[in-house]
Order: sequence, then C-alpha cells, then structure tokens
Amino acid sequence: MKRPFYLAFIGLVLGASVLSGCTLNLGFGGGPKGPDGGVYKTTLKGETWQAKSLIPTTAGRPGTINNFDASVLVMDPSDNKALYYGTVENGLMYSYDGGDEWFPVVGLGRVTINSVAVDPMDKCTIYAAIENKVMKSEDCSRTWTQSYFDNELDLTVSSVVVDHYDSRNVYFGTSRGEIIASSDYGKSWRTLNRFEDEVIKVVVAPADSRVIFVATERKGLFRSMDRGNTWLSLEAALESFPDANRFRDLYVSKVQPGFVLLANNYGLLKTINYGDDWTALQLITPEKEATINAAIVSEQNTKEIFYITNTTFYGTLDGGENWTTKKLPSTRSGWSLVADPKDINTMYLGVRHINQ
Repeated sequence: MKRPFYLAFIGLVLGASVLSGCTLNLGFGGGPKGPDGGVYKTTLKGETWQAKSLIPTTAGRPGTINNFDASVLVMDPSDNKALYYGTVENGLMYSYDGGDEWFPVVGLGRVTINSVAVDPMDKCTIYAAIENKVMKSEDCSRTWTQSYFDNELDLTVSSVVVDHYDSRNVYFGTSRGEIIASSDYGKSWRTLNRFEDEVIKVVVAPADSRVIFVATERKGLFRSMDRGNTWLSLEAALESFPDANRFRDLYVSKVQPGFVLLANNYGLLKTINYGDDWTALQLITPEKEATINAAIVSEQNTKEIFYITNTTFYGTLDGGENWTTKKLPSTRSGWSLVADPKDINTMYLGVRHINQ
C-alpha cells in the first residue's frame, strides 16, 4: 500500500498560521516553548547535529516542529527512511525521507503519544499507545480505529510492540503492571502476566521472538523465554549493582543473540546470555550522576554503544574502554535516540523538557 502525503491538507490547515507570521503549533495544543525542540539528525555518530523540523506547506512559509517535546521516536523496521515522532500533547508526526520533511497524523488529535509500533511485515499497519487506549491504522495513518480500550480511565498504556516473526502477536504494557497480548493483530486481547509494578517498556528480542523482556519502574527486569507463558525476575542476577532495579532504557541485539544493554540508575550493564549474568560498563561520570535517558547499540558491532543524558551525548567504539562526549544541540534534555540499522553513523535525537 502506498503511503500518503497530506500536502493539500497541510496547506489548508497551516496556511492561516504561517501567513499570519505566528509560531506554528498545528493547533494540537502544548504551546510554543522555544525554537530548539523537535528532532535532530547526525550522519557523523554524534559529532555534529542538524535540526530536522520542516513541515512543508503549499502556501506561505513552511511550518516547524521545533517547538514540540518528544515522547517517543521510532524507525519503521522495514524502512530506514521512515520515522514516527510522538510528542507531548501535540500528537504524532511522520517522515518518509529521513526527517527532511514532517507531516502530522491528523486522526489522533492533540494527545501525548506514549508508544508507537510499526508492523515489520506491513509498513502501513501502525499501533499507537495513547492514554488508556491502543489505536491502530491499517492504511498508513489515513484512518485509525480503537484496538484496545481499558475501563480504568487513569490507566496508561506505556509500551506497544509487534512480534517481528509473527506480526499477529502484539504486546503492550500498562501502568497497572500488566503485559497484555493479542494473537490476532489486536482484534482480541488477554493478560499474560501481572508484575505488581508499572510496566515501562516491553521488548521482543529481534533475534528470537520467543524471548520477551518487560521493564518495570521499581522492580527491575523480567524475562520470558516462551512468548510470555512463564516469567522470571532478573532481580537476583542484578542484585550486586545498587539501584539497578530503577529502569532507564533497554536494548536487545539483533545480530548477537543474547546481548542486552540495560540502562538503569546504576549506569550501563550488559549481558551476553539474555540476562543470566551481567557486567558493568565503565562510564566517565560516576554511576549515580549518569542520568541516562536512552541508550542504543550498533546493529553491526555491539562494541559501538551510545547514550544520552539531559545534556550530553556519549559514545564508545570499544565496548566502554574509551568514551567521547558532545554537548547536545538543544537546551532541552535528550530523550529519544534512534540509529539507522544500515548505517550507525546516522542517528536521530528527540528532545524534551524533562520536567513534563
């Protein structure tokens, strides 16, 4: 299915704003907070960054996303030029050209996007977690239907993922502490497990989709080796690292089965056996001062590791023996970091006001 471009729509919606000379806000709420938000791109492994914030219009000067705060930044697993930028209170944006141009997803409205997942086998099938709902599009964001709704209105659907081996399987985590699954593309759902703590992130191992990780806010990391039928807490394996149960981010390797990078309040930990044993990476800053917001690893070489804090971009090419540091290109905090799986030199950075 061909992906849409809403140029005509954007010209109508944005025309009044750009012609009046006002700061562009797309009418999605949130209000301007300075011109250094949005998305940044590097093609030099973080040496330099370029703002990628253009919203093209058919009339008047172009718009911008540089007054938006990032909630999530996702790359289509089947298209390294397709990006989805979820914002705080300003809905969902997409780009099909590596961030050069951005377009608003009009069917979701002025909401905070908690998570986005693209079907690896059908790029036009997209899931978005919003408040207590999972929304689904099967036509490249033209229209959206409600795939899941929770009757607890203050619940948050925090993380939604699609099984890369069998995309009928969809999983999401909740602030109530569950992982909920569908085996029919989101038509029906069942609870796989209750963790008694808020679920922050769900990751299906890209080398083996039977392996699923669930990260909770305070109780650390859980692992299933059988598609969620049974679960093991990894708390015992992490007990020698103080404060390791306070989760920050998680990366699971595609090219090296068993390799997992875990960012937590201790710092950065890695495993080569899906979490049975862990070792700590030596960071430049003391562990307690390393507020890691996102971490990624090269899909070609697991010794190439990168992470961001509120102010700084860190990178190592030798597994943590030596690090380089660069100040982030924004006064806002680094929040999301995505790497091109075909070229680790190319990365995308989403920033936000951290006190949101």
